[in-house]
Amino acid sequence: MTQRVDLATVMDRLAIDEVVSGYAAAVDDGDWPGYRALFTPDGRADYRSAGGIEGPAGEVADWLRRTMTLFPVRQHLIVNRLVRLADEGSSPGDTARVRADFLNPMRLAGEDFDGTVTAPNFVAAGRYAFELARTADGWRLSGVTVHEKWRRLSE
Repeated sequence: MTQRVDLATVMDRLAIDEVVSGYAAAVDDGDWPGYRALFTPDGRADYRSAGGIEGPAGEVADWLRRTMTLFPVRQHLIVNRLVRLADEGSSPGDTARVRADFLNPMRLAGEDFDGTVTAPNFVAAGRYAFELARTADGWRLSGVTVHEKWRRLSE
């Protein structure tokens, strides 16, 4: 590889990482227009392993908007990101896949016995499979699949 190709690959990886982090922030902050903007026009999301739905990103965003009212406090931690850029011979391609583990502590709606809302009482964890495509507007999600491995509900 040349230095130019190496630099392009690093820039792609940084841009892809920003999309994945943006995904977590959009869900955690309830930024549904921002969530939609992260996807390609034909992008899809699949939350069936976590008891959710699968479909076009816009429909899934509407479902998330309604469902996440149950969890007013949420925080995605997306770690162990393995980024695989498509290889077009001697240069990076226009698609990528990311496999990343997640830990998602959330707080169910309601208050603790003393009126505070602090510690999470619901935690889910598993792995995401992100598919991305390079667009005129930069890297966008063409698909997100949640593979929930476990969850815990505490009192």
